[in-house]
Amino acid sequence: MNMRTLAREEWPVSLHEIPGPPKQLWIRGMMPKEKTKLLAVVGSRALSNYGKEACEILIAGLAGYPISIISGLALGADACAHKAALATGLHTIAIPGSGLDDSVIGPKTNLGLAENILKAGGALISEHESLHKAAPYDFPSRNRIMAGMADAVLVIEAGAKSGTLITARLAVDYNRELLVIPHRIGDPHGFGAHLFGRLGATIVTESSHILEALRITPREEKTSPDIQNNLTGAELLVWHILEKPKTRDEILRHSSDNTAEILTAIVTLELRGIIHESFGTWQRK
Repeated sequence: MNMRTLAREEWPVSLHEIPGPPKQLWIRGMMPKEKTKLLAVVGSRALSNYGKEACEILIAGLAGYPISIISGLALGADACAHKAALATGLHTIAIPGSGLDDSVIGPKTNLGLAENILKAGGALISEHESLHKAAPYDFPSRNRIMAGMADAVLVIEAGAKSGTLITARLAVDYNRELLVIPHRIGDPHGFGAHLFGRLGATIVTESSHILEALRITPREEKTSPDIQNNLTGAELLVWHILEKPKTRDEILRHSSDNTAEILTAIVTLELRGIIHESFGTWQRK
């Protein structure tokens, strides 16, 4: 199994500063490289399609940056965050409520995910002995480690009675950056996001907002002249209009061309991988 105790000098500095820090941590796998920012991603176990898409899009946009994704290896948002990190090539840390032996890691459906995290150079971390079976009270305790380690906490979804609210409150108590994504009015999955948004959490609608919260300078995007040289009139117009992200209606308002031609150009550019839609807005890739 290759488990060891994690030396205190290997802990994120911020974890030493929380009230009631763990007495000891065990680890399987590898911690991220020095100066890597830690983003905890939390949310509902019954993740909606919207939440899944948001999680995947936002994490995909962090590709190539020194960021590790922390989550709890549970169903729903946790699993989505770990899988998105693996697909994007980011380091990821799973903190289950149990010990780290395969026999106690749950849910069993995510045991393969745990193995993939280790194969990719990520880590499993716990404050419990290897054969400790998780009890209900272990999860709030686990959440304090996630929030304590993190530089920022991203809430994907949280209902009125969700355990995610505990992690969000801890993030506020620990003075961590709390990030939330917007939801439709009346969406029960958006209760936590809207609650903490009113209390001052940062609203996130694109990956650059996460980079800003983590104090990471985005790479400069270089526009290849070859792209523009291979575009038709309507396609080139849409390309220039999308110097900044815009909704479809905004694209049409900025264009005097035939609506059908503009809509066709949008579809063509998307199929060619030149632009993509994210949360209702179109932008250059």
